[in-house]
Amino acid sequence: MFIFNSSIGKKFIQAVSGAFLVIFLLLHATINFFSVIDSFTGKYGIAAADADLFTKGDGLFKLGCDFMSTPVISIMVPVLALGFFVHILYGIWLTIKNINARGGYKRYEVASKAATDSWSAKNMLVLGIVILGFICFHLTHFWAKMQLPEMFGIGTFENNPYLLLNATFGHWWLLVLYLVWFGALFLHLTHGFWSMFQTVGWNGQTWFKRVKVIGIIVAALIVVMFAATAVNAFVQVNF
Repeated sequence: MFIFNSSIGKKFIQAVSGAFLVIFLLLHATINFFSVIDSFTGKYGIAAADADLFTKGDGLFKLGCDFMSTPVISIMVPVLALGFFVHILYGIWLTIKNINARGGYKRYEVASKAATDSWSAKNMLVLGIVILGFICFHLTHFWAKMQLPEMFGIGTFENNPYLLLNATFGHWWLLVLYLVWFGALFLHLTHGFWSMFQTVGWNGQTWFKRVKVIGIIVAALIVVMFAATAVNAFVQVNF
């Protein structure tokens, strides 16, 4: 098929799956940031002992986690996550194929007006591998203790998500690792955002500059919310 065999088609798959990545991260970061709001409202760590969704008195972060457990969202999240993994794995595969085809490392088949304009543009493969590896590490801290037991009955279900935040980010070395990961995510997103729009044709001189600025803002918003969540949990545990 054209979309799988042509250079434009392959980049289009990357662009669409990249859009899934941005949506998934925005949703995930927003719900995580609720825990920071809870720390200012006095509801950090408050989660009812019952297994009911939306229990009165729960902290905002717990309510956000309950929202993620509703049937509609439970269907959407795996789809978004699948697009996320397709984006990373397909990007790695494409890069390896391009390297083998040319006998050396080059970023794109066709010269781009923004090619090699930044470190992240030249090292998307490295960033993708780092991000993918840390996602697997991240899943052992949260998904394996909430969604996995809930969906498949494997392991022990943790009903209080605040305890998972504390157990993970309460250790300074884990906090540092996550902050490094967030930095890699920021670099990947700032390049990937404008590259996504360039692929679908929004690469005019005026729009190209605007999209790059919007990409930086969106990437910064996502990463700041993630980082604030991690730092806040560390402070809650240690101070």
